[in-house]
Amino acid sequence: MLEKSQQKAREWVAKAIAFYKKSGKEIALAEFTNPKGPFVQEAMYIFVLDTQGTMLAHGVNEGYVGQNFIRMKDSAGRDFVRDVVRTVNAEGSGWVDYQWYNPVTKDMKRKSVYFEKVDDIIICSGIYTETLLDVIFTVSPDTDINFFDFV
Repeated sequence: MLEKSQQKAREWVAKAIAFYKKSGKEIALAEFTNPKGPFVQEAMYIFVLDTQGTMLAHGVNEGYVGQNFIRMKDSAGRDFVRDVVRTVNAEGSGWVDYQWYNPVTKDMKRKSVYFEKVDDIIICSGIYTETLLDVIFTVSPDTDINFFDFV
């Protein structure tokens, strides 16, 4: 299941890159920031950074646009945006794991972001990587779920 989600993140970034190349930077960044557009679907969305860590587009929080996130730490204290920028400048693309707020479940979850550098921007899409154990341990005690139903 994780591999399918990772593949979906890669596909979203590829789709965003194709749109960027076809429509140009200005139109693409506006569309990536449109919460009702084709680059936002539940907890999947595109966000774009420049190579200094400034947010250029964000599918679920337009308020992030223009802010520099290079020193942003996740809930575990990781400089994940700095890691994205370092990785993309060294390798052109990659994955970084961190803890982030899930807009669907409304709580902190493990997330893995895939990103690629195109021209002077970094196009990103992340997936929440909760495991079966995460789901089991967040189920309400009132819920009638048998662990062995999942095994």
